[in-house]
Amino acid sequence: MIQDLHDRDFNLWLEQQAIALKNKDTETLDWANLLEEIEDMGRSDKRALRSNLGRLLEHLLKLRYWETEKERCANGWKIEIRAFRKKIRELLEESPSLKNYLASIFEKELVDAKETVSGYFLLPEDAIITLEQALNREYFG
Repeated sequence: MIQDLHDRDFNLWLEQQAIALKNKDTETLDWANLLEEIEDMGRSDKRALRSNLGRLLEHLLKLRYWETEKERCANGWKIEIRAFRKKIRELLEESPSLKNYLASIFEKELVDAKETVSGYFLLPEDAIITLEQALNREYFG
């Protein structure tokens, strides 16, 4: 049965579903698993965006405010910042509709990033980074 194949050999299941879609063979489609996989793809992109944004903000906060480690770690943090920005750019290029999601999670991710880095050093009360700064390739604090 096609639903069992989803659990036994995912790649083969994908190939068979692609063939069925190309042939408009609605009888062969595994509707339940197909729907679940499509929904998971959307959640996966959102998780990746959230993760990359959180890590980007942590590194920007470190670079901007962690004076005792800046000289030793700044270059590594900048490399990480560039990598996280690149991953975010790629996700947004592939799915431009995620821009609204990014804006909606930004404040929570900033709060979480501040909480994370405050375990390493004393973060000023007025520590702030805007979404525009976070995504700006030229901004490093």
